[in-house]
Amino acid sequence: MTFDQMLERVRYEGAYPTRERAEEAVHQVLAALGRQVTGDERVGLAQCLPFEAALTLTAQIPDTEHLTGWGFVKDLAACTGATPATARWDTGAVLAVVTRLAGPDLLARILTQLPDGYALLFGQAELRQPQPAT
Repeated sequence: MTFDQMLERVRYEGAYPTRERAEEAVHQVLAALGRQVTGDERVGLAQCLPFEAALTLTAQIPDTEHLTGWGFVKDLAACTGATPATARWDTGAVLAVVTRLAGPDLLARILTQLPDGYALLFGQAELRQPQPAT
């Protein structure tokens, strides 16, 4: 997939009025994701993305503290000046396309690495192990 094709898919997923707005969402969400994903999963994800998107992802220095899915959305909103609702919308639109590009195996490895809440951001079910009653 080319970067232009990726932008068109994100534009469709997010119902954005312009290609520029879709591109803004792609860069913001991938930059934030690049601060969370590390190791082989980061490399594998970069290889699945179009070159321009991979640069945005890998240009980020990974944070030492991993955010939950909701923390990711709140952090994105704070960094971009958007509302949490807009940041969640942008995240869903971009990660829907990233999910298709990454494929199920890589996505499962990425979700294993990240804290709770990311599966929903990637459009996946959030499955948890039952916790014993205390």
